[in-house]
Amino acid sequence: MQQLTISLGILLGILGLASYFGTGQDSITALIPLFFGVFFVIFGNLAKQEKLRKHMMHAAAALALLGALGTVGSIPGIIDVIGGSGVSRPLAIYAQTAMFLMCLVYLIRAVKSFRDARKSEGE
Repeated sequence: MQQLTISLGILLGILGLASYFGTGQDSITALIPLFFGVFFVIFGNLAKQEKLRKHMMHAAAALALLGALGTVGSIPGIIDVIGGSGVSRPLAIYAQTAMFLMCLVYLIRAVKSFRDARKSEGE
């Protein structure tokens, strides 16, 4: 999970930078995925230490939950875009939806990993 966490951080960083520069550097909020990404990379690297692994992976899962909850509002917008309706900031909708999906998939994988770890401890 540590490498997945670092990879997610890098992908979110790229998404944040692409969003920021893709919008003409108009809004600092386009960098939000980058800020999340920095924390994922930090948590992933700290999790390489055995004594910190469990805490850092739980922190990363909590951060993924915050990221998913913070971007779930993009779903109606992406449905409008797919349906052909115009939205005022389509790039923001794409970026938020991408962050939502990345965080959601990571969270699902984290929960599965936690359950598998708990099962193996019980054996």
